[in-house]
Amino acid sequence: MIEGFVNANHEAVVSLVLRGPEGQTREVNAVIDTGYSGFLTLPAALVADLGLPYVFSSSATLADDTEVGFSVHRAMVLWDGSPRNVEADAVGSTPLVGMLLLDGHDLSVQVRDGGRVIIQAGE
Repeated sequence: MIEGFVNANHEAVVSLVLRGPEGQTREVNAVIDTGYSGFLTLPAALVADLGLPYVFSSSATLADDTEVGFSVHRAMVLWDGSPRNVEADAVGSTPLVGMLLLDGHDLSVQVRDGGRVIIQAGE
């Protein structure tokens, strides 16, 4: 089970541990974004700091119809107690957890400042 909290901006936040290919680790707070269909977004500076390997380039259309390009990298995230290799889009300034990372899990959010966020493996 992964536990988090709802912050003052009404964002569901969980803490994740990321590991780079040389074993270096960083703990980050990531916002759950059910409108994002990928695994994970990370700021480009964090991707560089961890030395995450480049996989390919991609693009996406944002809600305001602007298109953004970004690079996709291989990342290891400690997810529900186990290491998991995922694709991380190097975009934005706030790490985001997307629906592919949540796949197979149940998400419960108490939507209020300080509310509880729970992610657990589905049955």
